[in-house]
Amino acid sequence: MANLLVIGGGGREHTLGSFLVRSPEVEALWTVPGNAGTPGRLPVPAGGAEDFEALAELAALRQVDLTVVGPEAPLCAGLADVFRARELAVFGPTKAAARLEGDKAFAREFMRRHGIPHPEFAVFRDAAEARRHLAGLPDAPVVVKASGLAAGKGVAVCANRQQALEAVRLSLEEGGFGEAGGTILVEECLEGEEASILALCDGERALYLPSSQDHKRAFDGDRGPNTGGMGAYAPAPVVTPEVLEQIDRRIVRPTLAGMAAEGTPYRGCLYVGVMIRRGEPIVVEYNCRFGDPETQAVLPLIQGDLYPLLRAAAVGSLEGLEVPVRSGAAACVVMAAGGYPGSYLKGIPIRGLEEAGALENVYVFHAGTGVSQSGQAVTAGGRVLGVTGVGDTIGEAIRTAYRAVELISFEGAMYRRDIGHRALGRDTGA
Repeated sequence: MANLLVIGGGGREHTLGSFLVRSPEVEALWTVPGNAGTPGRLPVPAGGAEDFEALAELAALRQVDLTVVGPEAPLCAGLADVFRARELAVFGPTKAAARLEGDKAFAREFMRRHGIPHPEFAVFRDAAEARRHLAGLPDAPVVVKASGLAAGKGVAVCANRQQALEAVRLSLEEGGFGEAGGTILVEECLEGEEASILALCDGERALYLPSSQDHKRAFDGDRGPNTGGMGAYAPAPVVTPEVLEQIDRRIVRPTLAGMAAEGTPYRGCLYVGVMIRRGEPIVVEYNCRFGDPETQAVLPLIQGDLYPLLRAAAVGSLEGLEVPVRSGAAACVVMAAGGYPGSYLKGIPIRGLEEAGALENVYVFHAGTGVSQSGQAVTAGGRVLGVTGVGDTIGEAIRTAYRAVELISFEGAMYRRDIGHRALGRDTGA
């Protein structure tokens, strides 16, 4: 029997813990720091969440057989390296491999070196040089993004040159994204339909979870500011078997081969955001971990035991395994605090959790939640809950999710009412 540790405190980590703890091979599961819904919640070590040695010591003392790292920041800072140095099994890439997410300039140059489909791009550290570059481009949509980690908010999709110049000024002259925005990329604005691919990787091989599509904008109709994600659904109809074969052959396998050839084999979850244009995929971004909120829509479609898959990826032995997937679809609606992704209040009581969770084919995943002194679940972050519905069709899954959302309330709650709108037009069984 195995002991597991999940590191992180959001909706992704609640989802991972919820499904891992069901494994017949798992005896105990703990989460650091967790939230009001995660199993086995433990306090952060005295040295803080960045004290990786203390986290490794915690894993050793509790005889943890596998540590699963949820967020990107500790992976990009080298948490997996500390664990592996102590011969502790960890699901997540090394610091060097996590550069695929933590350093977007590195990632684009890696794609260029290995012939992986990517948009045209240029890298800048000087605002004047970036402005000169923009002056030589057509006055058309362009993407300006911070090279470092910016919590999903460092990307500006600019409709024209003036917006792009403002994005350059914000990053390079005003320090709007801190150190993460000290280097920027100016990229071709891709057209098409975006999808998220999650692959379990052991350094050589990849197993694919169901495809998904998230909703980054705050408001209905894909309007408003970018957020960490306001909802997701799976599978994404745009990812046909033919498209997935291309993603495997042209993107994922060359990525794993390239990382191995450069001495940084990739073990963990490789998230590839792709834009699908006329049936051909091109890489929008890499992430070095499970997506959030994509995980909340993907894992409910996995039939069987998640733990052996993550364990095999961590130790480099996925050969002969497969991901059992149920038929149907899932949709996750994120309930956020009023004002998100800007400023928002915390400590607001949340009602209706038990009623929503009692519905058939519904999962309520905690994200930004805490517990008051009286034991009441309260808001503690921008994205508060991920409410997932499962059904035989995407339409049924969406309706189930929204029925549950209507039972939950907290002051100022906001959520999109059009999650899955792209899929509905394709879903003949809606």
